[in-house]
Amino acid sequence: MKLLIDFFPIILFFAAFKVWGIYVATGVAIVATIAQIAYLRARHGKVEPMQWLSLGVIVLFGGATLLAQNDTFIKWKPTVLYWLMGGSLLIGQLFFRKNLIKSLMGAQMELPDAAWRAMNWSWTGFFTVMGVLNLWVAYHFDTDTWVNFKLFGGLGLMLLFVVAQALYLSRYIKDTDEAKDPLA
Repeated sequence: MKLLIDFFPIILFFAAFKVWGIYVATGVAIVATIAQIAYLRARHGKVEPMQWLSLGVIVLFGGATLLAQNDTFIKWKPTVLYWLMGGSLLIGQLFFRKNLIKSLMGAQMELPDAAWRAMNWSWTGFFTVMGVLNLWVAYHFDTDTWVNFKLFGGLGLMLLFVVAQALYLSRYIKDTDEAKDPLA
């Protein structure tokens, strides 16, 4: 259910774009993101900082798209989000000596510091590349291709990256049976 809630605005944006075009889709994405935040707030009592940031970016860039009737703004939205996420990881690591990936996931798994650093840097790099790739598609292809890339290409690349991360992390994950009885 959480996955559906997370992708709710993207799916509605895609569907609205296919039926009514970029401007209606942008309005739908803004409303859907506001509804998503309201639902999360009502259901769980709190909203994650990245979700608030996403709301701010969609309202700002989506609003600019609608006011200026220029789809360039909405095409920049994914890049801005990617770069804000990657920049947060970078600034956390370099200036505050805080690994934000470890802060988010440390309760779920135990890893050596070198693995946490590798994850932090790889996610920083991934978000940077995704931002550049989004702009390249936005400026080299038509809007229909960009929307398809945003949904299928972006999610597909994210899935591949997560699988690669899982494979990398698998060397550090101990089998629960071995951890309980090392002689078994």
